[in-house]
Amino acid sequence: MVGKFKRLLIGRPMKSAEIEGEKLNKLKALAVLSSDALSSVAYGTEQILIVLMAAGFTALWYSVPISLGVLGLLLILILSYRQTIFAYPTGGGAYIVAKNNLGVHTGLLAGGSLLVDYILTVAVSSSAGTDAITSAFPSLHDHRVLIALTMILFLTIMNLRGITESASVLALPVYLFVVSIFVLIISGVVKYFTGGVHAAVPEMSTAVSNISLFLILKAFSSGCSALTGVEAVSNAIPNFKKPAERNAAATLVMMGTILGAMFIGISLLAYWYGIAPSEKETVVSQIANATFGRGFIYYFIQGVTALILFLAANTAYSAFPLLAFMLAKDKFMPRMFMVRGDRLGFSNGIINLGVLSALLVIVFNGDTENLIPLYALGVFIPFTLSQLGMMVRWIKLKPSGWLGRFIVNTIGMLTTLTISLIFVFTKFSQIWMVFFFLPLVIFIFIQTKRHYENTADQLRIDLARDKPLIKGNTIVVPIAGITQVVKQSLGYAKSVTDNVVAVYVGFNDEDIERMEKKWEEWDPGVRLIVLRSSYRSIIRPLIKFVDTVEWKTAETDHITVLIPQFITKHWWQHILHNQTSLVLRAYLFNRKDVVIATVPYHLNK
Repeated sequence: MVGKFKRLLIGRPMKSAEIEGEKLNKLKALAVLSSDALSSVAYGTEQILIVLMAAGFTALWYSVPISLGVLGLLLILILSYRQTIFAYPTGGGAYIVAKNNLGVHTGLLAGGSLLVDYILTVAVSSSAGTDAITSAFPSLHDHRVLIALTMILFLTIMNLRGITESASVLALPVYLFVVSIFVLIISGVVKYFTGGVHAAVPEMSTAVSNISLFLILKAFSSGCSALTGVEAVSNAIPNFKKPAERNAAATLVMMGTILGAMFIGISLLAYWYGIAPSEKETVVSQIANATFGRGFIYYFIQGVTALILFLAANTAYSAFPLLAFMLAKDKFMPRMFMVRGDRLGFSNGIINLGVLSALLVIVFNGDTENLIPLYALGVFIPFTLSQLGMMVRWIKLKPSGWLGRFIVNTIGMLTTLTISLIFVFTKFSQIWMVFFFLPLVIFIFIQTKRHYENTADQLRIDLARDKPLIKGNTIVVPIAGITQVVKQSLGYAKSVTDNVVAVYVGFNDEDIERMEKKWEEWDPGVRLIVLRSSYRSIIRPLIKFVDTVEWKTAETDHITVLIPQFITKHWWQHILHNQTSLVLRAYLFNRKDVVIATVPYHLNK
């Protein structure tokens, strides 16, 4: 039943040889890996306006030069990450660049930041998508957490079905969003220049008495949230069809061009239309309403905007499992993240991402504004480390034309470092937990690596010297009575060795006498040891007896505790029976020199 349900959800298992068919071409990759960056158009401008409103409505004209500054930073990042793609065609992005050029711990900082950022990506995207829906349908505002969790579940299942299938399904909404935003921008510009807009707009260069450099920098850093997701292409190069690095670089440039045009277009329209941020309605919703009215086109734009904000999380579903795979390959994360699932995706990474992001949505109650500063800082730390790592690489290798590349990465590093510091100083109250969480993540990475190394040291053998030690076997069979289960268990034990002892724990003289009499009458050819338990405990006397046997025979024999256990036909019947065997196994599990075995007896009714 479970197997059929699993097949229904994620499809048939795929052979390892089918992995090449799971690679992405440029158009599908643009949809899957750029959805995060492109979707930020829906809230990037809004984040700038929210900060500027602290200085009053007249300060909103600053959104235009700030947006131009964000556009310049986008250009720098596209050029920088394009170089990273060709320098590290196996993918891994900031983690690999920082680890190879700046040291392991710096690489872990970059990798940990990206993992946290991808979790935040899913949480922010689902929350922002919910905001777009509740802007169009305010009655759904109280159900925003449930809506967000439903979309996270949908995306998790889609990605478990394989990257190609998810790309085929998700490409249409992404391109519909791009087309609808360009239709909105073009229509809005035409309406503005034909005099169809009558809004009180503060003129450019209008003096604002209470504006400050601190506020402008805070607004700029907020607007830079539109740049999150730019690095995803460089992380996911192995997902591209050959030649992977060329296809990845072309996809990155296409993404940057589309993102830049949409972002500056929305920012200009927001200024020309005199849009102020509102808790009840997003900026894109207000622009669409002012341009088209609340008709079909408005609801179509809101629908695809909500859809792209939800689907922005799909970028993380592509990049998180790959990064987790690389960290696991280096032994910094559990090995389960290296295992491909039935559909050739790293399903453990996909499931963990879905669960962790759902928890974030619940904890923050679906509040996008509280999540975005964490989200943006989480990606600017890897931005900075990646650029710094590339600078070190060019200095070390000095390939032909390295100076120009070095300058590009230097400008990128200084800019993203400045943005990171702005975030720290202007939004510390919102992002302080990053400084607690990231060291914790790095500590876990290091402890995981140490565990794997210690385990390898203890398991490693000398092929010339270390040979199996041949010993005898003493089998202890705990019994609660004389049954078919006990008969089968003793039969199996006798087939292994003649040194078998059955152990019965009695609570009173009558039980013990009855058991000894029946055993003598049955005469199975196995010695019975009876233990008295004055405190009605079965486990404690058994453990003490096993310890005694081990102490006496450890040098000559292996000690095996063979536990008889019957298996019910239906799962619900299992809870109707005593779980002593499970408790005993749990207690014995930590005994160093004791082997635990179970002989199952299957009931047929």
